[in-house]
This record gives sequence, C-alpha cells and structure tokens, in this order.
Amino acid sequence: MTRAARSAGPLLLGVRHHGPGSARAVRAALEAARPQAVLIEGPPEGDALLPLAADEQMRPPVALLAHAVDDPGQAAFWPLAAFSPEWVAIRWALAHDVPVRFIDLPAANSLAMAQAAERGTDRHGDGEVDGNGGVDGDGAREPAAGGLPAHAPIDPIGVLAEAAGYDDPERWWEDVVEHRTQGGEAVDPRAPFAALAEAMTALREVYGDGGHPRDTVREAYMRIQLRKTVKEFGDDIAVVCGAWHVPALVSRTTLAADRALLKGLPKVKAELTWVPWSHRRLARHSGYGAGIDSPGWYGHLFETADRPIERWMTKVAGLLRDEDRFVSSAHVIEAVRLAETLAAMRGRPLAGLSETTDAIRAVMCEGSDVPLALVQDRLIVGETLGEVPDTAPAVPLQRDLTRQQRALRLKPEALERELELDLRKDTDAARSRLLHRLRILAVGWGEPAAGRASTGTFRESWRLRWEPELYVRVAEAGTWGTTVLSAATAKAETQAAQATALAEVTALAEHCLLAELPDALPAVMRALADRAALDADVGRLADALPALARTLRYGDVRSTDTAALGEVAAGLAERICVGLPPACTGLDADGAAELRRRVDGVHTAIGLLTGAVRADADGAGLRERWTAVLHKLAARDTVAGVIRGRAARLLLDEGRLAEDDAARLMGLALSPGTPPADAAAWIEGFVGGAAGGGMLLVHDERLLGLVDAWLTGVPSGTFADVLPLLRRTFSVYEAGVRRTLGELVRRGPSAGGPTATATGTTAPGFGPGLDGARADAVVPVLRLLLGLDAGTGPDPGGVDPDNRDPDERVENVKEPLGATG
Repeated sequence: MTRAARSAGPLLLGVRHHGPGSARAVRAALEAARPQAVLIEGPPEGDALLPLAADEQMRPPVALLAHAVDDPGQAAFWPLAAFSPEWVAIRWALAHDVPVRFIDLPAANSLAMAQAAERGTDRHGDGEVDGNGGVDGDGAREPAAGGLPAHAPIDPIGVLAEAAGYDDPERWWEDVVEHRTQGGEAVDPRAPFAALAEAMTALREVYGDGGHPRDTVREAYMRIQLRKTVKEFGDDIAVVCGAWHVPALVSRTTLAADRALLKGLPKVKAELTWVPWSHRRLARHSGYGAGIDSPGWYGHLFETADRPIERWMTKVAGLLRDEDRFVSSAHVIEAVRLAETLAAMRGRPLAGLSETTDAIRAVMCEGSDVPLALVQDRLIVGETLGEVPDTAPAVPLQRDLTRQQRALRLKPEALERELELDLRKDTDAARSRLLHRLRILAVGWGEPAAGRASTGTFRESWRLRWEPELYVRVAEAGTWGTTVLSAATAKAETQAAQATALAEVTALAEHCLLAELPDALPAVMRALADRAALDADVGRLADALPALARTLRYGDVRSTDTAALGEVAAGLAERICVGLPPACTGLDADGAAELRRRVDGVHTAIGLLTGAVRADADGAGLRERWTAVLHKLAARDTVAGVIRGRAARLLLDEGRLAEDDAARLMGLALSPGTPPADAAAWIEGFVGGAAGGGMLLVHDERLLGLVDAWLTGVPSGTFADVLPLLRRTFSVYEAGVRRTLGELVRRGPSAGGPTATATGTTAPGFGPGLDGARADAVVPVLRLLLGLDAGTGPDPGGVDPDNRDPDERVENVKEPLGATG
C-alpha cells in the first residue's frame, strides 16, 4: 500500500493488549504502511529504555517497571509478551530504524494519582495504573456517561460478543480476530483496525468513558503527544494503542482544552527500568497480572505460522510422555480430528483453545482432569520467564543481588523448585546466607521447606520461586543499603531497636545468625538482654526460648561465637522453671491448650540447650531442673489435665518416669472420682498430638486397658461432652494405628493374661527387661537385610556407612524389638 493510497491522518492501530491476532495485524499494517514514526501507549519516561528492546539478551515476556523514588513500594508494571502488539511495533521500529516513542500519561503522574486514590484525594476518580490485558476500559469505579451505575465495569469485548450472539467473549475474539488470518494475511492490513475502531466508536457513544474517568486525562495527554509528532513527521505516523482509545484520539478537541484537563495533576519523581516477566504473571487477574488466561496458547498461535492445532497436540503429547504417560502418534492424530470436529459442530472457523482442551481431555487424558491440569499449568499458561540485558538500569542492591545469584549459580526461575543445601560446603553455605538475608529484607524468593534436609543442623531445604513483584521488593529494600549484606544489617539493627516483644527479638537473633550478620548481632543482643530482663510473663518467655535454642545450635554449625546468647538462654530457662508451675493452674480449655504447646516448645529447647550452657554451682544441670518441673506438673491436681498428661508423657519418653509410675498416674487421672472432661483432657495430653502416641497404646496393654475401662465407665449423660476431645485425640493417629487399636479392644486382654486394673500392675505391657526369645526370632531377617548371609556383605570397594561390626548392628536392632513383655 502506497502512502498516497492511505487516507489522510495518522494510522491508528487499535489493538487488544497481549493479543496474537492483533500483533500479527500490527506487523502486517506496519510493513504495508512503512510509517516515519511509531507511537505506542506507554509511559514516556520509558523512551530512553526502548533501544534495549533490540538487545540480544532481551527476551520477552518483560515489563517496564516504574516506581516512585521516595517510595519504591509505589510501583506499576507495563508487561509485554512476544505476542503483544506493542512489543511487535517496538521491534519493527527498531529493526527499520524508525523513531518510536511512548505517548501515554507519564508514570510520574500515574503513580501520584494512585497514591492520591489510596488517600481518597484523587480528583480523577480512578487511581489505577493501566496495564491490563484487554482493549482498555474495564474495571470502572465511577459513574460513566449514559447513566451507568457506580462501580459498573464496562468490558468492550464482552459487549461486542454479546451483540454478536456469543456467551463467551474470549471465543468471540478468537473467531473474529485470532483465527481470521490463520489461512494467510488479510488483503487490506487496515481493514480489521477500521472495523474495530467503528465498533469502539459506537460503544463510546453509548457508554462514554466506560466508567474510567482517568481515561479522559490519559487521552488528553495522548492527543497532545500526537499533535507534536504530526508537526515533526507529518501524518505519516502509526499509533498503537488500546482500541478503546481510538475514538478519543480522532475526536476534535482543542489543545487548550486538553491542557486544561492536565492542569494540576499530582506528580512524583519516578524511575523506570526493564524487568523480566513471566507467563504465569500474565495469567493473573489480580495484582500486577494482565488477566490473560492462556499466555502459553497465545504464544503458540503467534509463533506458529502453519498447522497450529497439529503442532499444539504434538507439544501436549511430548509433555505427557515426559511425565511417563503413554501417548502415541495415534493419540495425536485422533485428538486433532476430534478438535476439528468439535469446531465444526460448534460453528467455529477453526478449533480454538476450548476445542483442543476438550479433545486432549477425551483422547490423551482418558477423561481425567488430573493430567489435564498439568497441560494447563505447563503449556496453556506456561513457565516462560523473560530476560533483560545487564545494561538495563537497576538499583545498586539489585545489581549486587544479580552478581551473587550468578556467582552462586542460583538462577531466578518462575517454576517453583526445591533446593537442598549442605552447610558444610562453602557454596551451599553462601547460598543459605543469601536466602536468609533476603528474608530479613522481605524479598521472599525462598522459603524454608520441611523435608529430609531439615532434620539436622548441617542441612537446609528451601522452596524457590522468583516472582516479578520481587523486583519491587528489592527496590524497597534498596533504601537500607547498596548491597544485600549492608541492607540486611541495617534493617536488622533497626528492627532490634524498634521491637517491643521478647519473642520478636529472639526470632531476629535467630535470623541474624542464620544470615551471618556479625555487625548486627551486638545491637540485637543488647535489645535481647533488655527485653529479657524486663519481661516477667512466663508465656512470653516460653515463646522466646525455642528460637534462642535453635540459634545456639546454628551457631555451632556456622562457627559463630554464641556465648552471650547461651547466658541469656540459660537465664530464660531458669526463670521458666520457676514460674511455669504456678502459671499452669486456673486455666480454661483454650489457655491450657496454649500452655501445653509452650511446654512442648520449652522441652525441645532445653533438649537443644543441654551441654550448650553450664551446670549451676551445686551440680544440678538445666535438664534436671526441667525434669523436676515436669514431675511437679504431672503430680499436681490443680494443674490442667492436658498439661498433667503431657508432662507425664514427656517424662515417660525421656526415660525419667517408669512404666509402672506412668500407669499409676493414668489410673489416678481416670479414676471414677475424676470428672470425665478432666480425664479426657489428661488422655489428650498423654497420647494426643504426639509422635508415637498411638503406638504407645498399641504396645502397652496396661495403658490401653486403663483407657478402655475408663471409657466404658463414662456415664451416658456426660459421654457426649467428652466425645469431641476423644475424637480430636484419636483422629491424628494413622489409619493403621487406629485399626490395630480397634482390633486390640475387640480382642480384649491377652489370652491367659490378667486384666488391667486401676494400678496398672497386673496387665501385660512393657516388660522390665529384654525378651531374648522374641528378639532372637528376628535375627535371620536382620542378617538377610544387612547382607550377612550367603557370603554377602558390604561392597569391598565402598565404605560401610555405619562403621560398626555387623553383629553389633544386629544387637542394636534386637534391643528395642525385645523390650516388650
């Protein structure tokens, strides 16, 4: 098409953001028109960043990030995918050496208007920063022309689809736009834009600004920039913007009227840069998402020149095969046929996403939505994470983080993954420090994960996932320092000075030690000593002690001097031992449950502290003091039942309470004179919610007999009151344990054995010593498992991981197996 053949005026290309059909049409129109300049909807501060789009390291999806210099948390994104019309226009202009500029309202104004909206002082009504995935004009908040009710959103695509008789806007858009050029390019590249502009003009005549008062301001700025460009290049320019704005750009207004709309706009100092984006983020409808449900599918349509359905089915087959599902070429052929048949039955020009998805579910997934969810996540949405060149502007903290990520080979990825660290290795230890420092800075790239690696102090397990919003968090954290270390140190010192609760300071001390912030520890230790000296509440002391104990343990791993922490921890433990027994009396059910949780935490903490703190002058160590406290709690009738039961169980597990004494305490707690609710609470504390609680009843028939005898003797009038407690207690047991307990109760006492009594001394259970005959019965199986028979043994070329004599290992396994009578 020659320039003379075009009608007068700039070439207005109204598009749907992130639409592959629009992107193809824009490319065709630009190739045909060859304009002298290209204008694009976007913040004009980003003009200086546009040349980076031609860099070989720049790989979409990417986004323009704008943030207020004084408040980095006030930010906005303008995401662009490979199939975004704006991205296609930018790349075309750079490839043809044509000037390209952004013409939307400056980010400095948009961010300030968003701040004003949060404060309720935005005179333009809508404080949102644009960047949605439609043609603009959705998400209204104010009454619009034509009498629309307040908060009524206007979705232009939805209105047009409804007028065309479609109940699904996406399906209508696919039929009239995305599938329009599948068989070849349109004869007139401007035709689709003219049709869409005509439709949008009709909509705006009815709906006005569509409920977006701020659009009038944005469009006034765009008209001013359009006038300036026309003066410079003439009418031979192209404008790529949301189709919703096209009628406003051709409307006849005066320059003075447009400037009047812009007068008095709030403004902040803003900085812009390119940041990587992800398909997963494009698919989100909230936050900074673009609301594109299927970016992976759209990317496939844009990149695939021919046979898109066949190639899509091949991708799906490859994914399912990688997941060990049987998918043959016949499945692919049949799925393509079914998708095309469904499209014909539904009156569609070509098979769309709904038809291909239905075909995949029926043919490749055998009707199951489970493998289909994998296709949705991996292909329809996709896992693509963009890249930006090193020359893109960034805050100093971001540059330091990027440098460390490369040095430690920790590549940011959009897909969540597990990372196992061995802290004895220098690289893994450095990775751990980086991740812990980022957590202090509220940059949630990694979260500690429970797993096999978390069972010891030399290993850590992390769950990593990089989200584009983390670039904003890094910019916010940049106010604390220019490197990750200095920023984390400064923030930790400030948090220590501002903390009001003891638990906050102890948790901070733990984080500082994990992050290896030696310069911050003195300030944290001073705050810890001050809060510990002033806090007399036993509950808060109990909440603080576990973090300190973990800190001491991690200090051993990281070779950090924790002597001062040890003194504070010992002091806290002593105060807890003195104040805990009185605090366990006069509690309601919720208070007792909370204190029971704290007792568990203190017990675990003192186990970690044993050997890390000194014994006192009279030789009674911390462990002995805590054992004495547990004995007091288990024996006092005034202590809540759940705490008494828990104390008895902890003593039994530690070997500080004989089995006969445990049975005696249970017999007393379940005696007829004890209220049923108190007895049920004791049972909950003794065998509920604890590891091995069910197995204890399985292997000790004395205790099981006591529980059974008490339960059958509960009066019918009070049975309904204790039933919820009992259900809560036994519901945490594994199904196999519950089944075994049921069989034991149905069977009754052991054949020929005496029945359990209130004293618990006559029923069979744990014996006082080993049963040699029972232990010897397992020896042949153990020898077979250990490879000690038939001339087998440890690999001569390997290393025995146990470093013990095989017979010694057998004896060690026999001992617990023979410990029951």
